[in-house]
Amino acid sequence: MSSDNILEKVKMLREATGVGFKDCKIAIDETKGDIDKAIEFLRKKGIAKANKKMERVAADGLVGISENNNKISILEVNSETDFVAKNEEFIKFVEEVSQLTLSNSGKIEKVLASNMSNNKNVNDNLVALISKIGEKITIRRCDFFSDQDSMNFSYMHTAIKKNIGKIGVIVSLQGAKNNENITTFGKQLCMHIAALSPLAIDKEGLDENILQKEKEIITEELKNSGKDPKISDKISIGKLNKFINDNTLLNQEWIIEPKKKVKDILKEIGNEQIKINKFVRFKVGEGI
Repeated sequence: MSSDNILEKVKMLREATGVGFKDCKIAIDETKGDIDKAIEFLRKKGIAKANKKMERVAADGLVGISENNNKISILEVNSETDFVAKNEEFIKFVEEVSQLTLSNSGKIEKVLASNMSNNKNVNDNLVALISKIGEKITIRRCDFFSDQDSMNFSYMHTAIKKNIGKIGVIVSLQGAKNNENITTFGKQLCMHIAALSPLAIDKEGLDENILQKEKEIITEELKNSGKDPKISDKISIGKLNKFINDNTLLNQEWIIEPKKKVKDILKEIGNEQIKINKFVRFKVGEGI
């Protein structure tokens, strides 16, 4: 078969089974392009059975955080039910993949190809776990902060064991020096983010689509309220500014001392030298 023909066969097999490109390519090669035999080949391997479950929604699961020498990673692995999320085998899988996420600097392709303790790679272990447990399981997303010119902090809310739970946060602070005040603030900031779920560090980081949608909602709300159009513009600006303040980390009221904002606390502890580089908040199933 020509390379174009092989690719077409692989595409057909993927559409029929939901199996990944690599496994479909192997199946096509093994069966010399016979789609029916290729499907049978994948079923015998347990791969097609597992991936047929991928049509279902996995909105539960666990978040894992790993850190070492100021390097830090965060990972979300989803299951369909909380029952599976409490399964010891699933928990161990998340823990080990979390460690591999750290050692591979959050590069998901490298993570999936990395060998686990049983000498099989993450992708193969994922397929085996799906077949055994009988639910859709997906490695949804991950992130990683290096230790360059920053201090990194983490927090796991509703943890079922150390660094494994339902809401995880990692934060990177630039210009921070390692002392007790900064360590305390870094942990508190992570807890603040877990509780208040900011969308961005500041206004510049907010997605324009989100702002535009909020403007439309406010405009429609004011139209339906019957307020005088002359004052509607001022009200609209005020509401939009409140939305921005409520959803940007620096402008949020500090959860520990609500009379102050996060940016005020930053100035107090760092004399304007400390900046929030980046934060990541993963809540299991959010946005699915």
